Amino acid sequence: MGAEAHKQGPFTPLYFVKGALAGGICCGITHGGMTPVDVVKTRIQLEPAKYNKGMVAGFRQIIASEGAGALLTGFGPTALGYFVQGWFKFGGVEFFKVQASQYLGDASAWNNRVGIYLGAAAGAEFIADIFLCPLEATRIRLVSDPKFASGLADAFPKIIKQDGIIKGFYSGFGPILFKQIPYTMAKFSVQGIAAEQIYTAIGKKANQLSANENLGVALSSGVIAGVAAAIISHPADTLLSMVNKEGAGGNGSITSRLVNLARETGLVRLCLNGLGPRCVMIGVLTAGQFALFDTVMAATGAEKFHFVDPNGDGSH
Repeated sequence: MGAEAHKQGPFTPLYFVKGALAGGICCGITHGGMTPVDVVKTRIQLEPAKYNKGMVAGFRQIIASEGAGALLTGFGPTALGYFVQGWFKFGGVEFFKVQASQYLGDASAWNNRVGIYLGAAAGAEFIADIFLCPLEATRIRLVSDPKFASGLADAFPKIIKQDGIIKGFYSGFGPILFKQIPYTMAKFSVQGIAAEQIYTAIGKKANQLSANENLGVALSSGVIAGVAAAIISHPADTLLSMVNKEGAGGNGSITSRLVNLARETGLVRLCLNGLGPRCVMIGVLTAGQFALFDTVMAATGAEKFHFVDPNGDGSH
């Protein structure tokens, strides 16, 4: 790597552990905190005939029929699942970005940074989803049938006994890949480019701004990235919610069940059902994640990796 990039690091195993920890914390906190919104979104996807008046009305319907506590259904698997996912996703993206940039060198890494964002995000997300899928399946089972179990510890053995590990926990692995990989690729690439454009628009670089001003950039670019990622991944998110509902799509293979569900639902409903709440949820989540990630990384003493423009006087 060039002289400018050598000023970064050192990118030791401890650096990547700090990145993984920051990712776990930021995803666990944000997803856990958004559990009520996720409950409403999932109900809209699973029961559109009943929950058909929007997100606010959905909140009121659930509270009226089941009590306010129902909005925290699935909190345990949500917080734990996304801590684990964030650990591998953010930590993995940092690892793959650094390795690719060290291999290519400053100039080539800068010129191909969008491709590096996309590749790093895809690889990290695939690994993360292997660990996330069982917890996501458990969350959806609890939200779709609150009487199934009292929580994560109770639901896990019930699902294994009733359906087995593969059917019970990995029926949604295909949809979760189709949902999460494009989502994460859009999330990291759009956030990176959006942040660059914001810095360009204000005529300053990150090292010329205060910590609060950089936090504002992270939040703004995160909202943009979150909405883009939500729209791209929404059809697969809807299928994921549906396929984890007991009996959905028939009794055939996972593929045949997904095809049946897609035909029954239709393209328009797959793309639009619950999209508004999900854009709100993912926009807020993503903004919070990037802000928290940067904050936690700084708190651990790690200096976050950035791409270096060899023809400029600074970096992103």
